[in-house]
Amino acid sequence: MVGEKSWSSRLFSGINAILLSLIALVTVLPFVHVFGSSFATSAEIAATNFLLIPTKFSLDAYAYIFSTSTLPKAMLVSILVTGLGTAWSMLISVMTAYGLSRRDLRGRNAIMFLFVFTMLFNGGMIPTFLVVQGTGLINSYLALVVPVTINVFNMIILKTFFQNLPAGLEESAKIDGCSDFGVLFRIVIPCSMPAIATISLFYAVTYWNTYMHAIMYLNDASKWPVQVLLRQIIVLASGLNYDNTVYTDVPPPSQSVKMAVIVVATLPVLVVYPFLQKHFAKGALLGSIKA
Repeated sequence: MVGEKSWSSRLFSGINAILLSLIALVTVLPFVHVFGSSFATSAEIAATNFLLIPTKFSLDAYAYIFSTSTLPKAMLVSILVTGLGTAWSMLISVMTAYGLSRRDLRGRNAIMFLFVFTMLFNGGMIPTFLVVQGTGLINSYLALVVPVTINVFNMIILKTFFQNLPAGLEESAKIDGCSDFGVLFRIVIPCSMPAIATISLFYAVTYWNTYMHAIMYLNDASKWPVQVLLRQIIVLASGLNYDNTVYTDVPPPSQSVKMAVIVVATLPVLVVYPFLQKHFAKGALLGSIKA
């Protein structure tokens, strides 16, 4: 019968499904372990090496990390830095990528070489710090955004995506009287939403996970983003360098606090990702190959 699979094809499909299911299970189990352990009691954590579902739920770890306004404020800082930073980086990346995708741009190859050069060579941590200090950005939220405004890899993906768009779209828009900015914002961007959604997620995750730049450039602990504060919570909960500077109560078991910290730090990204997932694979693939 036409279209009927042979026994070898069915066997391969079955083995493939089993292997992929096992890989998916191995990937999901750590998340379940972290989430379940964050609600576990101290006795259950001490008695179980790998906990998935606690028998008795406890909110002590979450009550501890939310016991003051410090963590909500740090999360608000991270949300603002992530939102504004992602919007700023996308604006600069899209405009740069669109300009470099135009084959009639003079010096296009030389400019592209300079961008690619920065992917391979950079001044390092100390020269970068001196530049940030010289521009007066120390202890400013702009220090978390300006030095990492554009990621060259992300820009190249957008540039390649723009080059793959049909040339007739821009020509038709130009005939209708659109300027270059009109073509970009009315034609190119609406047709490039898969790639833009993908790169926006890349930038958002980068800004949300900001740690080293905050440590280097922010001297005021009240301006820390959530990643830096959560690291401090783990240190305090582990009994290392405990000085009552952030939390005054005796911390609950360090393991449950660590797990609750991981949940708090990753949950916002996990919530946003499903809304962009349908664009993610398509945008990454179309922007990384030439049609």
